[in-house]
Amino acid sequence: MQIWTIILVLIVLAALWLILVYNSLVRSKNRVDEAWSDIDVQLKRRYDLIPNLVETVKAYAGHEKETFEKVTQARAAAMQAQSLDEKGRAENALSSTLKSLFAVAESYPDLKASQNFLQLQSELSDTENKIQAARRFYNGNVRDFNTMIQIFPSNLFVGMLGFKAYEFFQAEQEEKTVPQVKF
Repeated sequence: MQIWTIILVLIVLAALWLILVYNSLVRSKNRVDEAWSDIDVQLKRRYDLIPNLVETVKAYAGHEKETFEKVTQARAAAMQAQSLDEKGRAENALSSTLKSLFAVAESYPDLKASQNFLQLQSELSDTENKIQAARRFYNGNVRDFNTMIQIFPSNLFVGMLGFKAYEFFQAEQEEKTVPQVKF
């Protein structure tokens, strides 16, 4: 009789432990999903600002058609990206084309003095900072979740419970290189 009681207690303890592991994994997964949602909110804000910025620059630099087309194409590609990897590449390409748009703006003193342009540039800069903060928050949550599913003994049950590792949001190689400053 005591053996059955001990076995029953062990089964109950194992079930409680499995419930705790499952609940902590669900909580951590939800934090990762929330962090990704924060990135999406900021990306949407950036997508909404870009057409206004392009139109403002067009008013002063209408003959820079190729730059405008690249920005528009990069924005469309970023909005259509589905997977995290595609999204990361598309967002990095969009950031690169926006840099070229601002480089064009440097050639037009009237544009640089335009209040509308300055406000859009400031909002976009603020949005870029928020995107970077959201990426860091997302990557921190991904690190925590991936650690949880890789440590023993929870890693023994992760597959059965249907959890998979998330990918980190990483910068493209060209963004990692230090820009050269020439005077």
